[in-house]
Amino acid sequence: MTSRKEAIRALHASGCSKEVIQHCLTVERIALQLAKQILSRGHELDLNLVRIGALLHDIGRSRTHGITHGVEGGKILRRLGLRKWTNFAENHIGAGIPKNEAVRLGLPARNFMPRTLEEKIVTYADKLAEGNKKVSYRRALESLKSDLGEKHPAVRRFRRLHEEIRKLSNGGPAETRTRDLHLSS
Repeated sequence: MTSRKEAIRALHASGCSKEVIQHCLTVERIALQLAKQILSRGHELDLNLVRIGALLHDIGRSRTHGITHGVEGGKILRRLGLRKWTNFAENHIGAGIPKNEAVRLGLPARNFMPRTLEEKIVTYADKLAEGNKKVSYRRALESLKSDLGEKHPAVRRFRRLHEEIRKLSNGGPAETRTRDLHLSS
């Protein structure tokens, strides 16, 4: 079992900047808040998977800040003997990337979609973290639309991911923002 201390040590050892490490700590905080809320609603998940996955999801940013940072992160984690965490690094980009889109983007021809609840929580939390600050769902959505365009498939995937997390965490109306999910700042 990888500890929090070991995960942070791996970020440093791989050459992640202070800013990337701060971002990973912010994603960890947001992801754990979401996970605890989902647990309180009676759903099962592994908090340690969420914690360590959140910490390691951007380890590939030690090599590149481009779209390949997820794939690079998977390579780094395998090299460090942390294979268990590769899906968190590889599958968080753009709320997940299906195989056909991955090919068009020059990524390996495979599906890069978060599959487990823990992976989905980390992916969602990452979108709610701008640097080391938590932002609302609406702000994250607007930022994604601004970067990729209103009709980009990643925007639809992010909306679906939001809806899934919202239903699991509180079952409130579709317009729920992250502050309505009882996340503290």
